[in-house]
Amino acid sequence: MTEAATRRTPGTPCWTSLMVHSLSATQDFYHALFGWEFAPGPQQLGAYVRALRDGRPVAGLGELPPERQLPVSWMTYLASNDADETAEMIRACGGTVAVGPLDADEAGRMLIASDPEGAVFGVWQEDEHAALREAGAPGTPVWHELTARESGAVTKFYQMVFGYEADGTESAPPPGPGRRTLCLDGRPVCAIRSVGQALPRDRGAHWMTYFAVADVDEAVRRVAELGGRVVEPPSDRATGRAALVADREGAAFTVVRAQES
Repeated sequence: MTEAATRRTPGTPCWTSLMVHSLSATQDFYHALFGWEFAPGPQQLGAYVRALRDGRPVAGLGELPPERQLPVSWMTYLASNDADETAEMIRACGGTVAVGPLDADEAGRMLIASDPEGAVFGVWQEDEHAALREAGAPGTPVWHELTARESGAVTKFYQMVFGYEADGTESAPPPGPGRRTLCLDGRPVCAIRSVGQALPRDRGAHWMTYFAVADVDEAVRRVAELGGRVVEPPSDRATGRAALVADREGAAFTVVRAQES
């Protein structure tokens, strides 16, 4: 994969971030798993660090206030050229803006919202330097997918807000889950998977981040050794070998085999 363009097309997943209860323990976990190093990031929402791979930012980690005993989960940010305008579109199309828009130091402008099914996502109006992350290498996010009860209405929401083109097909045949790919300029950028009543009650609709690893089976063993949990063991999928795991605080993510360059 090549490096992203300087200014990302609106709607492109451009960042992934995790708010946790113990920032130091979470840094230790992901450093051991992905080899991440860390540098201070914007502090508007509390203690926050950028995870670095080979000196380049790949993800963000923040610490929740002690009084906020909330479940933790990775959050996908979608690119915008104007966060304030995107916030208005989210509200007009049936979504909710929970935080922002607000400035995040020199990094850009952001907001946190939820779609009509309740899935939480971020919007990032980023400065040019933030788009210099290497994509596709081990330890980097390579794909984002929304798991929802029903894909029709929520697909229309994201199309209205971000201008996605849907492939119009459910690529997984019954009785498997349906998957609708969302494209920008004809290029797949993310997907929506509808699972009906199989939607986890404890999570509801949610965005999933896929991280590339050199060896999925080894990464899964490492997750367990580090105190994490294997949710779905490694299996060979249409997109390659992958597994669903969770870190020490229960934040779920998918590890997928890195594509050979």
